Amino acid sequence: MKPKKKRVAIIGLGQFGSSLALALAPTCEVLVIDSDQSIINEIADYVEMALRMDARDFSNLSAVLNSEFDEAVVCIGGSFEASVLAVLHLKKLGIPSIHAKALNEDHGKILHAVGATNVIYPEKESAHRLSRQINNPNLLDFVELSDDTSVMEIAPPDGFCGKTLLELDLRRKFNVYVIAIKEIIPGRTVVIPGPDFVVKDSDSLVVVGEVSALQKLQNLE
Repeated sequence: MKPKKKRVAIIGLGQFGSSLALALAPTCEVLVIDSDQSIINEIADYVEMALRMDARDFSNLSAVLNSEFDEAVVCIGGSFEASVLAVLHLKKLGIPSIHAKALNEDHGKILHAVGATNVIYPEKESAHRLSRQINNPNLLDFVELSDDTSVMEIAPPDGFCGKTLLELDLRRKFNVYVIAIKEIIPGRTVVIPGPDFVVKDSDSLVVVGEVSALQKLQNLE
């Protein structure tokens, strides 16, 4: 039996909402809602259902949404009132997980107060990510697991190339763990690589550890 697909509702189809809907569509049952019919027409063929409606109206949302949806994402960018009302309505409908895009910190606090379980600041988070990449040229990508722990993908410093993970001994020297290595050649990802894996200059290392330890690793040349 195939696993049941997660049901996700996305309200607001600006660049962020549309991109999210298209990214989720292959693996989730995605319902999208927007007040612009032309946008609905453009995305309708790629999602489970696309509806034109005003998300500020509770009767509209209650006709198509209920607690059987696993997640909802409010991506309304230009209207403070509309996003707050949409979150409030979703909370009343019993949606267990509600993500909402905020315009600023004050907006985010209100969204939390009316029922958002997660508030998103796309521009702030993108700027934060870019600043890290500018400050750390070896950093390719990162995911924060908590305030002090992250998973980072880094290009190997020159001193790593040609050595095995056993020789590098990153766990003892930096207190970080290599959980995967992405090989451009031959184009594969090795999960939990063994101690005899030889690092190449074309590889990238996926490591997990405390942020302070990862920063020391990134500063190597």
